[in-house]
Amino acid sequence: MSKATALLLILLAGPLGAQEFDLVIRNARLVDGTGAPAATGDLAIRGDRLAAVGRVTGRGRVEIDAAGRVAAPGFIDVHTHSEDITDLPLAENFLRMGVTTIVTGNCGTSRVDVAEFFDAIRRTGVGPNVATLVGQGSVRGQVMGGSFMRPATPAEVDRMRELVAKAMQDGAVGMSTGLIYLPGTYTKTEELIELAKVASAHGGIYASHMRAETVKIFDALDELVRIAREAKIRAQVSHIKLSGPSAWGRTDEVVARLAAARREGLDIRHDQYLYTASSTSISTLVPTEAREGKTEEFRARLADPAKKAAIVDEMKRTVAAGKRGDYGYAVIASYRRNPALNGKSIREAARITRGDISLDAQIETILEITANGGAQGIFHGMSEDDLQKFLVLPETMIASDAGPRRFGDAVPHPRGYGNNARLLGRYVRELGLLGIEEGVRKMTSLPAQTFRLRNRGELKPGFVADVVVFDPAKVEDPSKFDDPHHYAKGFTDVIVNGVPVIRDGTVTAARPGRPVRLQDE
Repeated sequence: MSKATALLLILLAGPLGAQEFDLVIRNARLVDGTGAPAATGDLAIRGDRLAAVGRVTGRGRVEIDAAGRVAAPGFIDVHTHSEDITDLPLAENFLRMGVTTIVTGNCGTSRVDVAEFFDAIRRTGVGPNVATLVGQGSVRGQVMGGSFMRPATPAEVDRMRELVAKAMQDGAVGMSTGLIYLPGTYTKTEELIELAKVASAHGGIYASHMRAETVKIFDALDELVRIAREAKIRAQVSHIKLSGPSAWGRTDEVVARLAAARREGLDIRHDQYLYTASSTSISTLVPTEAREGKTEEFRARLADPAKKAAIVDEMKRTVAAGKRGDYGYAVIASYRRNPALNGKSIREAARITRGDISLDAQIETILEITANGGAQGIFHGMSEDDLQKFLVLPETMIASDAGPRRFGDAVPHPRGYGNNARLLGRYVRELGLLGIEEGVRKMTSLPAQTFRLRNRGELKPGFVADVVVFDPAKVEDPSKFDDPHHYAKGFTDVIVNGVPVIRDGTVTAARPGRPVRLQDE
């Protein structure tokens, strides 16, 4: 070929700049996030937006042949604990299971200064996009210091209103509560309503880890409904569940209570992780009154024989009421003071440290852990039948209740590695409990609409180019309770804001995630 001919071919092809799109995904099974039937087609991305969906004739600077695989909107995890994301900014565990946007600040704990938090995310650069709630517990703690076992004064409530308003102005998507945790547990409903009104005025949501998920859940639901009604706010039940054998089988009653609230005109939805164990602090097994204040105060109560006896008696009554027998259902996930106990149940830990597995020895073990700064735990306490009944509800979103994972550290709950994969592998493919279109909707458009994350959650021209490509026949969650440190499988390509963060199964180390403010364009 002569030089003149070669030059002519280059001119006819056009310069690289003439390529119409930055990235094109071809021949995919498109599951668009709305619940509509899947259809084979292409996606084109220009910059950080979806430019075309369907049949794409223009070329892409990068092209991905996704034949035999699904292309869907990137998943949105509305219940995470990722306030420390700048410490593990790639958040690979989320990306590996298709999550491109996370909502942090749940269960009443958040960064109170949302503007500073978002600035830190921009400076550091992160893998997924990050939205945040403002945590009522964090706000209350900042205003009231360590004095929680009392109503807030009018001046303190005013200051809390100011902090919530500032957080909403800076982009928080709503307010969260953690009403089994200090200081949230001591907050009266009226105080919660006053702060929820502020979040509502800015278009935010009220997301609540309610006061109870046991047989007392109905009182807790009544409180959530009252707050939604009186504050005129959309509400979200965090990690909906029935905890403990005494509560199992009452799913229909919970569903009926929620349906009645919706008939009243209230907008109430819920999220769920897909495992029959929860995860929180081992210290939550100790009565809240005993934990009020600093660790030194807790130790002083244990040193008082009468006070300690009262604590032990209440713990025994709680175990009996829950029909659990003992604390064998609770497993130590991460205990800095004695890592050798990580992965051991409280019963096993009592045997190791005390040579005794009696209920008294187990309680002594829990009190010692709490006095030594606490530990993260895993609590096996739910019914698979109840889980499945909640899962199929159209208002249920899929959320991990996890944060960025330090690979290989401790023995954490597997949900932080496999929650979204578990939906697609176990409940869609293996059990057929949901179709793939409905499963994807629960992870995309439903959370986007619920939390008012605009232009996200659907494969639609003009929407943000957050996309996941996966093989529906291979997606799975190999992370297990006794061996959790395994990334999800089957996700070949993950794109955040138009930038591949996983390409052909390999992490690119790009960190294109950014803060997501309420109703951002």
